[in-house]
Amino acid sequence: MKLFMMTPSKELDVLIVGAGISGIGTASYLKKHLPGKRFEILESRSNLGGTWDLFRYPGIRSDSDLYTFGYEFKPWKNKKAIADGKAILDYLHEAVSENGLEKHIRYRYKVVAANWRSDKARWEVSVENTQRKESLVISCKWLFCAGGYYNYDEGFAPKFSGQERFAGPIIHPQHWPESIDYTNKNVIVIGSGATAVTLVPALAKEAAHVTMLQRTPSYVMSLPAVDPIAIALHKVLPARIAHALTRRKNISLTRAIWRFCQRYPGLSRRLIRSHTQKQLPADFPVDIHFNPPYDPWDQRLCAAPDGDFFKAISNGKASVVTDHIDSFTEHGVCLKSGHELDADIIVTATGLNIRVFGGIRLSKDFQEISLPESIAYKGSMLSGIPNFSFAVGYTNSSWTLKVGLLSEHFCRLLSYMDDRGYAVCQPEAPRDIDTRPLLDFGAGYIQRAMDGLPRQGPGVPWVMSMDYFKDVKLMRKGTVENKALRFEFAPALQMPDRFSGYKV
Repeated sequence: MKLFMMTPSKELDVLIVGAGISGIGTASYLKKHLPGKRFEILESRSNLGGTWDLFRYPGIRSDSDLYTFGYEFKPWKNKKAIADGKAILDYLHEAVSENGLEKHIRYRYKVVAANWRSDKARWEVSVENTQRKESLVISCKWLFCAGGYYNYDEGFAPKFSGQERFAGPIIHPQHWPESIDYTNKNVIVIGSGATAVTLVPALAKEAAHVTMLQRTPSYVMSLPAVDPIAIALHKVLPARIAHALTRRKNISLTRAIWRFCQRYPGLSRRLIRSHTQKQLPADFPVDIHFNPPYDPWDQRLCAAPDGDFFKAISNGKASVVTDHIDSFTEHGVCLKSGHELDADIIVTATGLNIRVFGGIRLSKDFQEISLPESIAYKGSMLSGIPNFSFAVGYTNSSWTLKVGLLSEHFCRLLSYMDDRGYAVCQPEAPRDIDTRPLLDFGAGYIQRAMDGLPRQGPGVPWVMSMDYFKDVKLMRKGTVENKALRFEFAPALQMPDRFSGYKV
C-alpha cells in the first residue's frame, strides 16, 4: 500500500478517525450528502475493515443479521444473514469502492492527540506515521472519531495463577496466530461470551475436543443463519426494496424481543431456558451451565447460527464446565472444585479492553479535556467540546443502525451550519444536570472502564439512546436546532456582538 504523506499545512473540513464499519459509513454519507466537503479517513492499521480485519480467529462472524448490521444504503446480497468475517470484509471493500472512498483513506496514520484552537476555530491534530515513524499536524474544522470503543492493540487477559507452567500455547482470540494447529488437540476456551460461543463450534470441527470453561453462564440463542423471508423477498422484488423490507422487519423483531425481555424478565428467562433445553441432550444440566445470574439483555445475548454451538455439545465434540480456576498446571487447568482439565491449547476468550476514542488525548486551547466531566449530546457529541463527533453503536441491536443515524444527523448539522455561516458548534449542558454512566450495560469490559467514560443525563438530548425508532424521530426527523447547542461564527468573521454565539 502506497502511503500518502500529508503536510502539516493540509486543511480539512472533516477528519475521520478509523476506517472500520463506522468510519466507512460516515464517509459514505459525507460523500453523498455533502460532496464539496474535504475529508480524509486516518487508519492506524495497514488495512481497512477495523474489527473485521483485526480478528482472524476460527469462525469469526457477526452476532447480528447483516440486513441491519450492513448499511442502509448498500443492500446485503449474501444468502447468509449471520455472516462470516470474510464476507463482511468483502462487503466493506465493496462499499469503499462503490462510494469512491479509496482516495480518502490514509493507512498507518495514528492520531495521538488533538487540540481545539478557539482563536482559529479548528482542531490541530497530532498524527504519527507508524511505518515511517514521522509526526505531523493536520488542521480540520471537525474531528469525527469512528474507531469504536475497544483497544485494538491488546485484549483483556487476566493473569491466572501458574499460567507460566502450562506447556502449551495460551492464545487470546484478538491475536490469533495463523500458524497454530489445533487438529486432534484438546482445547480449553476460557470465557462464555460471544467470542467463546463462536470459537467452540469452529474449533470442534478439527480439534479432538473443546471445553468451554466459564465462571458465569451466558444466554445463548439459536438463530437461523439464512433468513427465509429475506430470500423470498429478493426473488420477487428489486434488491433495494427487498433489503429495506427485510431490514425493517428485523429491526422491529429485534426491538420487540428486547422490550419483551425488559418488561418480562422472569418469563423471558423461562422461555430462553426452554429453547436451550430443546437444543441439548435430555440429561444435560441446563440449570448449571445456562442459568445466568442476570436477566436477559442485561448483557448482550449470544447468537448460535443454526444452533452450531449446541450441536457441537450434543455430538460430544464440545463440553461446558462452570467453575472457577484455581491455577494452571503443566497439562491444563486445576479448578477450585478440585477437578482438573487437560489441554494442549488454552484460549483466553476473556474479553476486550476499552480505549475511548482510540486513546486520543483531547485538549481545548491547550488545556486537557476530562472526558468524565463531559456529557453525551444525542449520543454523538460531548458537552463543552466544539466541533467534535463520535460514533458508538447500539448494545442491544446492530451497531451500524445507530452509526447510520448519527452520520445522517452529522451531515444535516454541517449543512445547517453552512447555510447560516456558523463555524463552531458546541453542546452546553445545564450546570445542575443529574448524570449517570454513559452505557447502561453490564458487560465486564464496559464496567471496567466506566470511570473513564463520559456521562449521560436523565433525558433527551442528553441520553445515550438504545432505541432505534426513538432515534429515527430525534436524529433523522427532528430539527437540528436545539437550545443546548451554542453556535458561533469564525473568529476572523465575527458578526456584531449581539449576534455572536447566538443560541437556537
